[in-house]
Amino acid sequence: MLVSALPAWQKLRNLATLAPLAILAACATQEPTVSSPPSATWPSPATQAAAPTAQATNPLQKPLRDLISQQDRLYRVAAPLLTSNAQLCRGNARNLLGFTAKNRYSFPIEYVETARSLGYDDRLQVTGVLPGSGAEQAGIKRGDLLVSVAGKPMPQGTDAERQAAVLLSPLVIKKAPIALGVQRGGQTSTVNVPLTFACAFSIELGNADNVNTYADGRRVLITRGMLNFTQSDDELAYLIAKDMAHNILGHAIRQRMVSTIAEVIDNLLLPHPDPTTTAGTAGIRVYPQDLDAAADTLSLYLLARAGYNIDNVPAFWKRLADQYPASVPNGYTALHPATAYRLSMIDKVTQIVKAKQEAGKPLVP
Repeated sequence: MLVSALPAWQKLRNLATLAPLAILAACATQEPTVSSPPSATWPSPATQAAAPTAQATNPLQKPLRDLISQQDRLYRVAAPLLTSNAQLCRGNARNLLGFTAKNRYSFPIEYVETARSLGYDDRLQVTGVLPGSGAEQAGIKRGDLLVSVAGKPMPQGTDAERQAAVLLSPLVIKKAPIALGVQRGGQTSTVNVPLTFACAFSIELGNADNVNTYADGRRVLITRGMLNFTQSDDELAYLIAKDMAHNILGHAIRQRMVSTIAEVIDNLLLPHPDPTTTAGTAGIRVYPQDLDAAADTLSLYLLARAGYNIDNVPAFWKRLADQYPASVPNGYTALHPATAYRLSMIDKVTQIVKAKQEAGKPLVP
């Protein structure tokens, strides 16, 4: 949730390649970006607990709150797509704990002290729990502080997430529930958390206002501009599922674009990305209609299995293509131009998927 070589700072963030600290491990550990206000809310306990006086004196609280809320929306919408589709993710599924965790060092350096004012300190705290996961079954709750793992102290400070991943890696191989020490309301207890088998793609929020998404085989990145373009969680799910499908089908590899797309994603995860990397099509080859339609087909199954409504899929893609046509060089349709062909395929596959749902047949392509 990385085929090309990454710089050292990036490797520290991609914990999904190491261990299942979180269902969306790389999302939880990426260096976040400054975002505009999101349309969805799911405020963390730390955000809710911030004192009004601190808000008034710290102008960075609002952009940090906005960022946290945007990331929360992305994680929440992605979660059922990842957990419901392990069967279709082939070699890209693994066991995960089913929650996200951050400390104040999970944010860019300019936000470290602001994060403290929102309730984050050196300790890792749970920021989201996946419904139906082993973590939820074990009683892990948002705001819990992680104290220990398998009897060993949970790392703290600037390198806490990488060190936690190192501790968790050998435990995951055993596939047994993992003993986590958690602190809640000043009381510490140990809970055994069953692992959750899920697709292990990293779902990232990109610091850019162009309306686009990117998939490099192991990651899905939704730009801030695209996130703001979506009018509902269903629409956001359509985007995530489509790029998950590109990854599952190995399209970045087939297009020989893994390293190119990975560089674009790496750049868009920076607090201040280089805008020239997304100029034009960023050197990414346009998807041919057969590959694009194949991803659309698989995405409909991913969505239906995750419980999302697929009736409005064609309307969303048409609206996106109408507002951001292929003539917009750094937009989505510039890389996925076969809109008419795709819509015809989507209509046909939608009827097949719905017929399988009504007949109680397995939702597999």
